[in-house]
Amino acid sequence: MCGVFGYIGEEKENLPEFLLSGLSRLEYRGYDSAGIAIVANGRTQIFKEVGELKNLAKVLSTKKIPGSLGIGHTRWATHGGVTKKNAHPHTDCSGKILIVHNGIIENFEEFKEKLSKKGHKFISDTDTEVFAHLVEDKFSKKISFQEAVRLTFNELEGLNAIVAVTDGQIVAFRRGSPLIAGNGKNGNFISSDIPALASMTDKIVLLDEGEGVILSKDGVLRINPKTGKLKKAKSTVIKIDEVRADKGSFPYFLIKEIIEQPEVIARVANYKKGEIDKAVGLIKKAWGTYFTACGTASYAGIAATYMFSEIAKRHVNFAVGSEFPYFEDFLVPRSLLIAASQSGETMDTLEAVRAAKRHRSRVLAMVNVPGSSLTRLADKTLYLKAGPERAVLSTKSYIAKLSLFLLFAFGLAGNYQKGARLLKETSRKMSAMFKDGLGKDIKRLAKKLENQKHVYVIGRGVNYATALEGALKIKEASYIHAEGFAGGELKHGVIALVEKGTPCIVIVANDRARESVLSNAMELKSRGGYIIGIGPDKESVFDYWIKVPDVGRASPIVSVVPMQLLAYHLTLLKGYNPDRPRNLAKSVTVK
Repeated sequence: MCGVFGYIGEEKENLPEFLLSGLSRLEYRGYDSAGIAIVANGRTQIFKEVGELKNLAKVLSTKKIPGSLGIGHTRWATHGGVTKKNAHPHTDCSGKILIVHNGIIENFEEFKEKLSKKGHKFISDTDTEVFAHLVEDKFSKKISFQEAVRLTFNELEGLNAIVAVTDGQIVAFRRGSPLIAGNGKNGNFISSDIPALASMTDKIVLLDEGEGVILSKDGVLRINPKTGKLKKAKSTVIKIDEVRADKGSFPYFLIKEIIEQPEVIARVANYKKGEIDKAVGLIKKAWGTYFTACGTASYAGIAATYMFSEIAKRHVNFAVGSEFPYFEDFLVPRSLLIAASQSGETMDTLEAVRAAKRHRSRVLAMVNVPGSSLTRLADKTLYLKAGPERAVLSTKSYIAKLSLFLLFAFGLAGNYQKGARLLKETSRKMSAMFKDGLGKDIKRLAKKLENQKHVYVIGRGVNYATALEGALKIKEASYIHAEGFAGGELKHGVIALVEKGTPCIVIVANDRARESVLSNAMELKSRGGYIIGIGPDKESVFDYWIKVPDVGRASPIVSVVPMQLLAYHLTLLKGYNPDRPRNLAKSVTVK
């Protein structure tokens, strides 16, 4: 979703270049246009371009503009098409107030109608531009700039993070949508994401719900959203490992992050037992445990329901984040909600957590980004230890969630050490997969499937979730229609989709679902399906076999990797960017 990066401090020789470097760290969030603004001595210079950040960088490559105050934005369109006029920053009628925004102003139309009657002229089709004119309307009545911003923000309906800039000052507020400030040695920063500031400062000012901040060259002040009173902002030191946040020798982040997965599993396997015990303790004490997450993380949650059943003999409930609030009526103070999110800023997951909080239920968070909104809402947080994940497609954070859930299940069963040993073995065997030529096998398969329009994936038991996740990876990266099914559901209608030559991926682990899913594979083959098997053993029903190691209860962790690689290689064959699929954002921060 939209990315924000702003700076105020000592003069930079080339401020546009600095702002672009900040925005580049937010590219993984997803965007369709970008813009920056430089403010100095009452003069504002704005530059916008549609498409990738490199388009804006090309325009600015011949310009070297010194400056000490500027704001940048990457836009993910919600109101208004993808055009230069709709790109941020937006201004008021005077051009002296600049606004960038992440979220949706739900009541913008009524404001726009009133402002138009007063003579305000609108250039864009966005809801964001309305905010600039609302601030102008108040600011012109001799109310201070920060007070005009505060009063305007409090009138908004919806979940929003808004940054307002005028000469010498940055004022920002958040409600729901993420926003943080940073204290640097030579200047101060505002950003929608903590990782964007990691190489600039580790002193982070975390904004509470509804709260605002003022940034000047001298520091950061908090604004009480109700009274407007100011106080010096204390920062929190948050260390972010940026060592491997670049592509290194890899052509794309996606393939780099897939290859990093054995290290992620090893890090989770070395989690301090005391931390896992605390999480397990919360589950044991709970009167009803519930999982919630969105997208890829939701499939980890589905897999976890099987793990808890088979390993810990424990019943848990699952609902995707966007649907969870419709189930909140069964929550009580003794309930436990386990919420998983790579970014910790996924809006639907946060809304599920707020629903749990309304019932005074406990919340355990599984998050990759320290200091994110989810960590501040939760009663306890366990970090995924996946390291920076920059590709929009989630891979190593999915593996981290599966690994943590596996440890929980073994911990509940009183066999934590057995779970840790299994994860270490899985890490070693996954490393061997990459060394033993898995990539070559997947490349050949991708070539076979390059021109297919449909791919179906089936699994049973815990690998039903793997089928769902594998299909998601294929369709979101390569744009080939892919669907995952529970193998037993074929005869209830799904098999009507299969005809001669239809690619059907079958996940076969050496578990109690093995014989049943092989029977399902034969059903598909008898209807003409081309059977691609993923499993430890070559089965007679397979037309193409992708070997994965036998790791027992950890089979979902290794079985998903071939489909991650398949998605990557199909995307390359089709000439798309595997790091940035169309229409998708890394962090979905609007409802």
